[in-house]
Amino acid sequence: MALASMVVLESAVRWHGRSPFGFPAPWSGDNPAPLVMQGGDPYIRALMRTISAAESNDPQPYSLLYGGDRFRSFDRHPDVCVPIVTGPNTGDCTTAAGRYQFITTTWIHQAQKYHPNPDGFLFWTSYSFAPEYQDAVVYAWLNDPSAWGIDIAQLLRDGDLDYVLQVLSPTWTSLGYGIEPNSMTSVLPQIFEEVLQEELQQAD
Repeated sequence: MALASMVVLESAVRWHGRSPFGFPAPWSGDNPAPLVMQGGDPYIRALMRTISAAESNDPQPYSLLYGGDRFRSFDRHPDVCVPIVTGPNTGDCTTAAGRYQFITTTWIHQAQKYHPNPDGFLFWTSYSFAPEYQDAVVYAWLNDPSAWGIDIAQLLRDGDLDYVLQVLSPTWTSLGYGIEPNSMTSVLPQIFEEVLQEELQQAD
């Protein structure tokens, strides 16, 4: 898993029918689970679901650890370091967890900026890892042009999904331009178009 900076997420795909090496089963045509969060830009929502198709392809993605096990408490990031069993970082461990496979340091770093409801005092603040907050942090992050140097929503409206995935690939390394493509990578554009239609219909 690539760890280029504090804002890097580790890629780790889950599937209820996954292989023992962590790769997802081939796409069955089922779209990734709906977001828990309500409202928002349908293009960004569709992108979030597309990211999770590569990162946590499971009917219940919010409680996943790397490797397919689950955590129980959403009070904070679970911070469980699971051995990596395949890829360039085999032998290391990763704390990747949740729908977007946040590692602990990245979650804390981004939650400090985007979490809508921090809970804590002075030098110790915990950030709820509940599904709605996983969505809220990623949604705000993707909507922040200063975080990426581009206006992601506008690029998606202009049909530049490939460029968006390229920009995001150092963070989510399974998106097609990173170091860990998987069996979902090649179908992400198709998934995006299908879930975008769902999101646009719900937004009407």
